[in-house]
Amino acid sequence: MKLIRLILLSAVLLFVIASLIGILLPSHVLVSRAVDIGADKDSIKPYLQDINRWQSWMEGMAQASVKIESPLKADIAGTDVTITVVTDSTILSSWIPGNHTVQSSTMHLISSTRAGQTILQWQFEQDVKWYPWERLGSMMNDKILGTLMEKNLNNLKQLVEKK
Repeated sequence: MKLIRLILLSAVLLFVIASLIGILLPSHVLVSRAVDIGADKDSIKPYLQDINRWQSWMEGMAQASVKIESPLKADIAGTDVTITVVTDSTILSSWIPGNHTVQSSTMHLISSTRAGQTILQWQFEQDVKWYPWERLGSMMNDKILGTLMEKNLNNLKQLVEKK
């Protein structure tokens, strides 16, 4: 009986400690990456505003689990992706995975001070709940998502600069 009580008390104590640590972490997570591309905005924008063109630079878009429904909507391995706003310098999209945790993606095209150069800044934002596993798991977003974003941005840079 003492062993069971010790296990239960330890589990409750561990949950409380994880919750307290989680409360110290932010509830709004932002992962951002940027790349300088040797081309003007008009050369880059078509690759960003049409999901069909994402296949040429975004890793994993050619897999069978990707179903493109229209230039603005796709199902990427169980995540509903919808491009919601397209302006002259910004593309906004929402990413909703099976667990319904909405992530907002923003791609900013910023004219550089150097002629023929554009800075592409890509960011993902997500609000996480108070659950300790969500708050603690959000620490991994930068390492996992950020690395993939860097790779995709470099793929886009190579593609655009080749032309």
